[in-house]
Amino acid sequence: MEFKMKEVGFHTTTEYGELHVAGDEAYGYRPYQLMVASIAVCSGGVLRKILTKKRIEIDDMTISTKVERIEAEANRIEKIHIHYRIKGNNLNPNKIQQSIELASKNCPMAQSVKESIKIEETFELI
Repeated sequence: MEFKMKEVGFHTTTEYGELHVAGDEAYGYRPYQLMVASIAVCSGGVLRKILTKKRIEIDDMTISTKVERIEAEANRIEKIHIHYRIKGNNLNPNKIQQSIELASKNCPMAQSVKESIKIEETFELI
């Protein structure tokens, strides 16, 4: 990827359109938002694949995140709490928990930051 400087922030063009990144939300996505989104969506995507392979059918999944940052350390991300809301019929909570643990071990984005950012995952079945 190549990022070009703008008056405020940077931008790049991908096959899906333009991506604007800046420290100020008025001009684009903030870098920490992209990092959190990458980890959450990667984890959710891996979880979805695992559930499909286990023949666990779900109707829908929503992922919420909460981020804890340390202001005194350049406002770095300390912890990301990922909460899955999974909709389906006759879902087994134990199998879902096992699948989330397996997904965490197989998500490249989560594994890339495992020594520096704590990732906590919870779920609820709807």
